[in-house]
Amino acid sequence: MRIDFNRPPFVGTETEYIREAVEVNHMICGDGPFTKKCSAWMKEHFDSKGLLLTTSCTHALEMAAYLADIQPGDEVIMPSYTFVSTADAFVLRGATCVFVDVHPETMNIDETQIEAAITDKTKAIVPVHYAGVSCAMDEILDIAKRHNLKVIEDAAQGVNAFYKGKALGTIGDFGAYSFHETKNYSMGEGGALLFQDEAYLEDAEILREKGTNRSKFFRGQIDKYTWVGYGSSYLPSDMNAAYLWAQLEACDKINEKRRAIWDFYNDNLKELADQGLIQQPFVPDYATHNAHMYYIKAKDLEERTALIKFLREREIYAAFHYVPLHTATAGQKFGRFFGEDKYTTSESDRLVRLPMYYSLTMDDAATVVEAIKDFYKK
Repeated sequence: MRIDFNRPPFVGTETEYIREAVEVNHMICGDGPFTKKCSAWMKEHFDSKGLLLTTSCTHALEMAAYLADIQPGDEVIMPSYTFVSTADAFVLRGATCVFVDVHPETMNIDETQIEAAITDKTKAIVPVHYAGVSCAMDEILDIAKRHNLKVIEDAAQGVNAFYKGKALGTIGDFGAYSFHETKNYSMGEGGALLFQDEAYLEDAEILREKGTNRSKFFRGQIDKYTWVGYGSSYLPSDMNAAYLWAQLEACDKINEKRRAIWDFYNDNLKELADQGLIQQPFVPDYATHNAHMYYIKAKDLEERTALIKFLREREIYAAFHYVPLHTATAGQKFGRFFGEDKYTTSESDRLVRLPMYYSLTMDDAATVVEAIKDFYKK
């Protein structure tokens, strides 16, 4: 039986809510009833003062870059081990990406490397919470405060994960969530922008509404709306939000199932880790992860390639992850690596992501574990 790497989450009420958006609400464009429900729910549950649903996490990051006033010639510090959107959002503003190394234990940005990378052009730090495990945010916030820098959290994988009790995405100046089909909670394509200073709200709404003050018009604050500034169309369809609403209603149920799978993998692969054959994920005490991903690390690239091939021969679809951005053509054009690449490339070559999704059965998870054990028996 084929075990996919990912399947979009589906709890059963999604089609009912999409039908309601179409047949009852008669509203499928942006900022409809389901968009408002999702936004209000997340603001309350994640304790965020400002939150706007967007068409993607990429667009949420682009909005954050604009609102943070990133200008041509500015520099932005981030890890190289991340998705291209983390960099693209700032490159589009004319900034240079300054990549620093990661912690090999978490694959998160190494906060001890940040301060030395700061120049008089540095404008922001972008921590990426890999696998839904928080970066060391106290240290990052302290650096940012002392150097008057913005902190923009890429929490694409961090929805419903926490740092010392605070929701990821709500700790820095801005945060960005993803609701892509590969994430814990999905709307197909979608995301959210979070911010804690309500002074950003009006500019964020104008930016999201094609440069108009349409949001104020719909709230009855003005009698007509017009073009007032720079903007684009970052509003998701209310049909997408209807799908997401079903997921948010089942948030705890989804989280519990994913945690059960994560714990099963972790417990049952421990014997291989104890033998020094693989390395398992590390979760610091300050982090409450969301079981977004379970990965192991093989000895090296050659072994990882063989493991993935072995699993696919058994119709188990595991996957590697990011190719470090500083090694890519665009990464070399639009950025630079500061310091030594001690871990970013070598650790990325070893990492294998295992199947992880809401509908994965525990029998499937057991099949994955047994296949990995069989590989290492050989």
